[in-house]
Amino acid sequence: MNYYTDLMSELLWDLPANVPLLAQAIRDPDLIGQISKAWSHFVQTGQIWALLIGLVIGYIIRNLTSYG
Repeated sequence: MNYYTDLMSELLWDLPANVPLLAQAIRDPDLIGQISKAWSHFVQTGQIWALLIGLVIGYIIRNLTSYG
C-alpha cells in the first residue's frame, strides 16, 4: 500500500495548482430532464424487462442455493 501512495504522490507532485482534476464542462445543466430521457430510453428499449427477469431469476437461485 505504501508503494502506491508514494507513486501517486510522485505523479501528482509537479502538477500546477490551477489544473482541474475533475471534468467541469457542463453541456446540459437540466439534470431532471437527463434522468427522464435516460429512464424513457431504458423502458423503450426493453431493458426494464431484462432487469426484472434478472432480479426474479437471481432471487430464485439465491433461495435455492442458500443453506438454512
